[in-house]
Amino acid sequence: MTTAQHKIGSGFGAETTATDVLRGVDLSDKLAVVTGGYSGLGLETTRALAAAGAHVVVPARRPDAAKAALGGLAEVDELDLADLGSVRGFADRFLDSGRQIDIVITSAAVMACPETRVGPGWEAQFATNHLGHFALVNRLWPVIRPDARVVSVSSRGHHFSGIRWDDPWFQTGYDKWQAYGQAKTANALFAVHLDRLSDGARAFSVHPGSIMTPLQRHLSREEQIANGWIDEDGNPLGAYFKTPEQGAATQVWCATSPRLAGMGGVYCEDCDIAEPAPADDLPSGGDRPPVRLGVRDYAVDPAQAERLWAFSAELTGVNAFASSRGQS
Repeated sequence: MTTAQHKIGSGFGAETTATDVLRGVDLSDKLAVVTGGYSGLGLETTRALAAAGAHVVVPARRPDAAKAALGGLAEVDELDLADLGSVRGFADRFLDSGRQIDIVITSAAVMACPETRVGPGWEAQFATNHLGHFALVNRLWPVIRPDARVVSVSSRGHHFSGIRWDDPWFQTGYDKWQAYGQAKTANALFAVHLDRLSDGARAFSVHPGSIMTPLQRHLSREEQIANGWIDEDGNPLGAYFKTPEQGAATQVWCATSPRLAGMGGVYCEDCDIAEPAPADDLPSGGDRPPVRLGVRDYAVDPAQAERLWAFSAELTGVNAFASSRGQS
């Protein structure tokens, strides 16, 4: 059962921080897995969860860098989302530990990178942002608690593209923003169908907000100025960006809020369920990322979500719900 895409009046908003969301919340009996949890808004997510008492596990492509950034705040293990063998290795080690998971937040991502191929020639943004997380959650599913929350970090960038069923790998020409948009749409659709398949755990997707983090590492200074992100001196334009602490708030809210009990399969932003984007509110041309709020209908469409799940299961060879009713 999914919840309609309409605000519920959470009492929080765009300027809310992850600390605000967790004020008075005790997570001392919870275990959270946070990919990307040592950099940018992922680091702020880890800090907030740990401050509330949660034991946080941070799988990282660069474990040494993660340990240095976290300073003992979280448990670190190795994981490269672009390598399905690495995903299997991390999941197997975790399953062998005999522990169970209360919260999964898939915060790791790449954005607008040059054309890159991984694995059997897969486009890197779709493979890393979506397929790696798809395989990870499915492999961990046996130890994800029945009342757990899975938060798939999408983006307002999903406005750039739905799933390109005729050419998902950009064989006919690469566009870095369309590739990012497709991957972020996939993140949202993943939550839609996971929530449908699960008997108790709930799944959400989120737009954390626009935040200056290492996610922008593939963009030149000139491009960021042209996009209106920074001024000529390299300073972020405050009206456009959230702080990392504010950016972490929505995913922490989705992972913990009692207001979302019994809900799931929805796309959230600014610590609330997002409204649908107007049908005529399309991204502008050029290289500038969209700045519009709301969720496109194709990013929460159950039929698209089911089709993507089957496609992803075929590609990765992993499907924790292969025998579930309604799964093709």
